Amino acid sequence: MKIGVVGVGYLGQHHARIYRSLSGVDLVGVADVRVERAGEVAGRLGVEAFGDHRKLIGRVDAVSIATPTVTHRQVAADFLREGVAVLVEKPMTTSLPEADDLIGLAAGSGTLLGVGHTERFNPAVRMLRERVKDPRFIEIHRLGTFPARSLDVDVILDLMIHDIDLVLALTGGAAVKSLDASGVAALTPRVDIANARIRLAGGCVANLTASRISSSKVRKVRVFSRNSYHSCDCADQSLEEMRLRPPAEPGALPSVVRETPTIKNDEPLAAELRAFVEAAGGGRPFEVRGEDGRRALAVALAVAERVEESFREDAG
Repeated sequence: MKIGVVGVGYLGQHHARIYRSLSGVDLVGVADVRVERAGEVAGRLGVEAFGDHRKLIGRVDAVSIATPTVTHRQVAADFLREGVAVLVEKPMTTSLPEADDLIGLAAGSGTLLGVGHTERFNPAVRMLRERVKDPRFIEIHRLGTFPARSLDVDVILDLMIHDIDLVLALTGGAAVKSLDASGVAALTPRVDIANARIRLAGGCVANLTASRISSSKVRKVRVFSRNSYHSCDCADQSLEEMRLRPPAEPGALPSVVRETPTIKNDEPLAAELRAFVEAAGGGRPFEVRGEDGRRALAVALAVAERVEESFREDAG
């Protein structure tokens, strides 16, 4: 399969690196408006460099797009119109109308549109999803050190959107019934730390905290269900499970069984790109389609709007 990568900054360079290592994949080239950067990454990998992404059209079967979010709609549309399978990094677009445009283009051309919610491909998260049934309360902390990237969006669209997608996946895409949120712009003009409390159809409540000004990285997911508790560390790819064991005999007390299942570690981005290549080649469907990316984006934008409302309330 012939593949290209558009945007080879902090994240896109890793897309290119992984594609270059996959069997059955021919990384045709990388494109970036910063021609020197494209040449640098292309030189490391022994592929061709382009300053204009459109020069990849007609030469590739599929493409990863890791450009700034404001360009996602236009770049992805150029490829989808030509029947090229697209994996666009999250957030898929800056607005819901843009997301709808891409979904419509993909449907009209019968072309795969995937969205890069990489955490779905984390092996610990995969096992968590297999084991959790009917979650009642989800708490997620995603804290990162200050980045020299992704400052074109706030922390909600940069980091929290990962966890919004996980909540939707764990609850079967349940509709949001209500939400409240607050945030602070600390080191940049955009919100750098935010908290959201989301109530979903079916009764599950999710409490999400995301920060990009922490002194250390934290990627913790805790899920409380009836008769079970799961704690997932996305960073070290580990999972702890606690379940209530019924009394062995009448009159006896129930007991708690603790398990830490063995997980085969994998690079989530590599797992995602392998799945994308398989789906683009007509294999199993890709797990995170355009519609999934749109759902996560819709909730993230609602959280961001509520944060802005809280600013106005405080100022008033």
